[in-house]
Amino acid sequence: MDRRKFLKQSSLASSLFFVPSFVRAFEDVASSKLGYKRLVIIQLSGGNDGLNTVIPYRNDLYYKERPRLAIAKNDIIKLTDDVGLNPSLEPLKRLYDKGYLSIINNVGYPNPIRSHFRSMDIWQTATDSDTYSQSGWIGRYLDNYGKTPHSAIEVDESLSLAMKGEHLNAIATQDAKALYNLSKDPYFKNIHGHQNDAHLSEHNLGYLYKSMIAAESSAKYIFETSKTVSSKKEYPNNKFGNQMKTTAQFINSHLETKVFYTSLGGFDTHVNQLSRQKRLLGIYADSVEAFVQDLKDNDTFKDTLILTFSEFGRRVKQNASVGTDHGTANNVFVIGENLKTQGFYNDMASLSDLDDNGDLKFEIDFRTIYATVLDKWLEVDDTIVLNKSFNPLGFI
Repeated sequence: MDRRKFLKQSSLASSLFFVPSFVRAFEDVASSKLGYKRLVIIQLSGGNDGLNTVIPYRNDLYYKERPRLAIAKNDIIKLTDDVGLNPSLEPLKRLYDKGYLSIINNVGYPNPIRSHFRSMDIWQTATDSDTYSQSGWIGRYLDNYGKTPHSAIEVDESLSLAMKGEHLNAIATQDAKALYNLSKDPYFKNIHGHQNDAHLSEHNLGYLYKSMIAAESSAKYIFETSKTVSSKKEYPNNKFGNQMKTTAQFINSHLETKVFYTSLGGFDTHVNQLSRQKRLLGIYADSVEAFVQDLKDNDTFKDTLILTFSEFGRRVKQNASVGTDHGTANNVFVIGENLKTQGFYNDMASLSDLDDNGDLKFEIDFRTIYATVLDKWLEVDDTIVLNKSFNPLGFI
């Protein structure tokens, strides 16, 4: 098949979210560098309001700056004499009581950007705020330590920048069976039947052929491995709950996958924030609790670390629409069975010493959290992945 005909007939291939998102040079590379520990990343998209998530309810400035938005003291789930959780996070309180939760406050980066897209790019690429990158931090982890596209899986319809490397990208799927069925389409068999050494060595055509080979192999492996396990745990009946259920199925079937990426959107709460955030945090907490219990029932929680972040926090002061505008520093949740620092890793930010825009001052660079996860949990060289040295923290 000549190149023109190939490209002309590739409409089906281009509609598949896994082509040409990833490519590996060799089909039968051993995965000897991959261990058993797994990282699950949860992205709260839109900029979750950290101050109404982890609440300094003894601080009068919190109520002064949010006269209609602050949560009443009697409704807050108390964690300490000074700090508590949003009322929707009761499931997280149960994890906190078991020592499974570490809360890292005041997380951000220098010279913060308040644009959703740009700030999310910064979090996903782990670069400075004035640096642009086409590869994500998990993608660079794959480039250096992964051997197959399914070394990292995004449980969604498309691939985030975080999961794209320079040489090897992750795979995106919400349904292993659907992915496998797509890979068996006769069109792909026709393509494989017409490929030859000349095609594989040609730059553009070879890239597409190798992508298809990798896609078919990963799709088959994920489906045949994960179909033997089905979750008996009841999850919330929503998209995020289904994402976490699928992730648990993948983990409990012992896929050779190191990183799983999920997301929950809707946190851009400029207007009437209270009810919207309450609903979203409830979805998050209920799904995470079901997920943790599912893993515990299958003895896989001890080998799993869960990291939750949002691209930025919100302003301290409420706006005129009983919501909050884009801010800077935020809290990060780390959930696992083997945490060295349980509960609060550090103190809440000052509400009186703010930056020039009235935002919280960040204390911890988010890349130090990534460095910690890479170094202490995934046991790889974090400086190779992050292209810079950061001092790991002590939460794991």
